[in-house]
Amino acid sequence: MLSLESIQGPADLRALSPEQAGLLAPRIRQLLVDTVTRTGGHLGPNLGVVELSIALHRVFESPRDRILWDTGHQAYVHKILTGRAGALATLRQAGGLSGYPSRKESEHDVIENSHASTVLSWADGLARAQGIQGVVDRAVVAVIGDGALTGGMAWEALNNIGAAADRPVIIVLNDNTRSYAPTIGAFADHLALLRGPGAPKALFESLGLAYLGPVDGHDITSLEAALRRAAGLGRPVLVHCVTEKGRGHTPAEQDEMDRCHAVRGRSTGKASGDGSRSWTSVFGGELAELGASRPDIVAITAAMLAPTGLGEFARRYPDRTIDVGIAEQHAVTAAAGLALGGMHPVVALYATFLNRAFDQLLLDTALHRAPVTFVLDRAGVTGDDGASHNGMWDMSLLQLVPGLRLAAPRDAATLRRALREAVAVHDGPTAVRFPKGSTGGDIPAVGTIAGIDVLRRGGGEDVLIVSLGAMAGTCLEVADRLTRHGFGVTVVDPRWVKPVAPALVELGLNHRLVATVEDNGRAGGAGSAIAQALSDAGAATPVRTFGIPQHFLEHGTRADLLAGAGLSAQHLARALAEILFGREIEELEHQPLVAVEQHSG
Repeated sequence: MLSLESIQGPADLRALSPEQAGLLAPRIRQLLVDTVTRTGGHLGPNLGVVELSIALHRVFESPRDRILWDTGHQAYVHKILTGRAGALATLRQAGGLSGYPSRKESEHDVIENSHASTVLSWADGLARAQGIQGVVDRAVVAVIGDGALTGGMAWEALNNIGAAADRPVIIVLNDNTRSYAPTIGAFADHLALLRGPGAPKALFESLGLAYLGPVDGHDITSLEAALRRAAGLGRPVLVHCVTEKGRGHTPAEQDEMDRCHAVRGRSTGKASGDGSRSWTSVFGGELAELGASRPDIVAITAAMLAPTGLGEFARRYPDRTIDVGIAEQHAVTAAAGLALGGMHPVVALYATFLNRAFDQLLLDTALHRAPVTFVLDRAGVTGDDGASHNGMWDMSLLQLVPGLRLAAPRDAATLRRALREAVAVHDGPTAVRFPKGSTGGDIPAVGTIAGIDVLRRGGGEDVLIVSLGAMAGTCLEVADRLTRHGFGVTVVDPRWVKPVAPALVELGLNHRLVATVEDNGRAGGAGSAIAQALSDAGAATPVRTFGIPQHFLEHGTRADLLAGAGLSAQHLARALAEILFGREIEELEHQPLVAVEQHSG
């Protein structure tokens, strides 16, 4: 019997008869369901592209022909067909397969594409390079979903691809009517017309592309015929494939919200024990409550309504909830326009996606002092989603924005407080950032100093630890370890990390050493801003900033990645002891030293 393990590469797939190729589809779906429900990952998108992936690898000769995926979370079947079926059980696990294309995994993974709407620009550049070099026997195939085509960058690329009749880019449109949730907007309406009877002339033909379709995306024979025809045209062409997200898995087919877009791995049976909620749900509940007393609040999402916690707000206030599609740049400038019109927009994004709209944040929002609140989920280390989804740049980027105020709450209580304070600001942008996962138990302050929360009062003035955001629990453990060895340690949480509070500078002046701890990149982060503020005040106090090294992190658990970055309590305590006294704490003497940035006044 034909097994998936016998497919060690696309050549094995091309050697099969059409009937044999068709028999692979249900086996691939079963493998996906069995594996991804255990490991966690993007199940629905991959169930929808099984036949399409088979057809692509039977028609084109990867890696000679370049098959590019947008977004890469729909490439699990591609991984299976390129010899990685046996490794799928390690998906998103430390040392295992990435949840996105990974060039170090396989020569068939051309680009590491995990943010949407970029693949057409990649394809345009590759095709241009081949044209300049006189290469005529290699295809460039870009697979993009209808949801990703709501992003502006995709249309910038289409504008260029369609203008060159001799540049044979093959665009495969995987039209499943969804991004995370149903695709919205005028373009989605146009695709709906194309799928219906008596379809009008496709917009794509007006842009200079040949249009083939719509094609049944679950009929391998029809797909292969359309793809071969596209390859023979020698010009830019779009093949419109209609697929069903989550196909073949009843829970996905019956889920009208996201069709099992992403599923969590099976529970280990271990409970946190604190009964805490997720950061996302705490934010979502608080925003919905604020909406009742603040009719000017408008929520904006870039095709991620439920994942960013806006579901309850949307249910209560549908007229004040806006989904712009996968278009972060538009979301931010549109928010500035809403603010100009008297509203207070709350833009909810994953932290790593704000990178895409930095110009709009800087010049359209901050320059105009627009009262827009940015809520950044998945800040810091997210773990199993991999390098592109770790939100380790937000506090560094936001430090560059004049007039922006940034909060990093440590727990559910301070998140609620920060959100209320943020939407009360009327003279400029604000941001509230928090990590993925559970909030854990609340960490009460033992006192306050000019708005700065004191989490622990030291028995001396050896070390001031400035805990930034969700690192509070770790910082308190560091203080316990150092105190047991005779050091006087004070732990504070400024809550609002930008601008640096004058009272925090005063505290720093009264200690022998200031240490900042954040789950953000060290370069230009909140710790660097605190060190600069102390330096500007003429402080001689040395400052040590602890954070994430400036390199792309592999996928793994948040705890493991933080420990690998030297942000465990054990590593931090040892590093601080050595800085203070030039000697090691005995219980940590076999641990490697953590890398830190050092500043002195």
